[in-house]
Amino acid sequence: MNSFFKSAVEAIGQTPLVELGRITRDLDGRILAKLDHLNPGFSKKDRIARQMIEDAEADGSLRPGQTVVELTSGNTGTGLAIVCAIKGHPFVAVMSKGNSTERARMMRALGAQVVLVDQQPESKPGQVSGGDLAEVERATREIVAERNAFRADQFQLESAFRAHHLHTGPEIWEQSGGVDGFCDFVGSGGTFAGCAAAFKERDAGVRCFVIEPEGAAVLAGDDAGNPSHRIQGGGYSMPDLKFLNRDHIDGFLRVSDEAAIECARRLAREEGIFGGFSSGANLAGALQLLEGPLRGKTVAIMICDSGLKYLSTDLWE
Repeated sequence: MNSFFKSAVEAIGQTPLVELGRITRDLDGRILAKLDHLNPGFSKKDRIARQMIEDAEADGSLRPGQTVVELTSGNTGTGLAIVCAIKGHPFVAVMSKGNSTERARMMRALGAQVVLVDQQPESKPGQVSGGDLAEVERATREIVAERNAFRADQFQLESAFRAHHLHTGPEIWEQSGGVDGFCDFVGSGGTFAGCAAAFKERDAGVRCFVIEPEGAAVLAGDDAGNPSHRIQGGGYSMPDLKFLNRDHIDGFLRVSDEAAIECARRLAREEGIFGGFSSGANLAGALQLLEGPLRGKTVAIMICDSGLKYLSTDLWE
């Protein structure tokens, strides 16, 4: 019997879960990696793109043919470009010039209009600060008003939580048979919040840890002394994120740029998994857990996006 999807939208999700047995061979414990870089847009953000658009269509807040606008570091925008193209919505992505050029080129190839916003004078390419993100937010609001568009707001729409609560977390649980811990590098917070809620509904003893950049761990209560870190896609020095349930946070992990980069390179060299900066940060956090509070346990992480999106950066030098 033939088995196929009617569109790439239906191919989002149900990604493989892989044990990182080579990286952990000398450690006491296991790391299971959810390969969300294998989604059609090469990132976990395809999930929230689909959820936001389908939820908005269902409740009538997104009209047929209406323009969709969202700020993005590139991954949510790529997912939205795919979903909007298939569902007939023009899409405008608003992005800081500090993000890697591959992402903008990919979104344009998928039919999106990409608006690039200048960084602040003190910012550096490849290092998007909270101030840079604030400028992108301002530009996004202007475009939404000008075009009477639907704002696919990954920081505010409940769909960004629901995608991971309803799908990602339960998928990991079913594929693994249960995990002891989970850690995730936080951007909008939807992945951590949704997965943590799903895990703790199944076993309240699962320990969930927020990962932040070293020197910019504001969720953990630190000052943002390093707002221009190199781990793209998160660590925006935003102390208040809508989806984070503090009751579901069992601890905070700090990861340096160097550790994230080295771990991304290890994923490629040792496991054949080609992820980006945040995937490296997730591995670095999981290694901290196996060397400390979760020694001997099973920890789940996300491979958030593909290393193909960083070929112009120093990640692969």
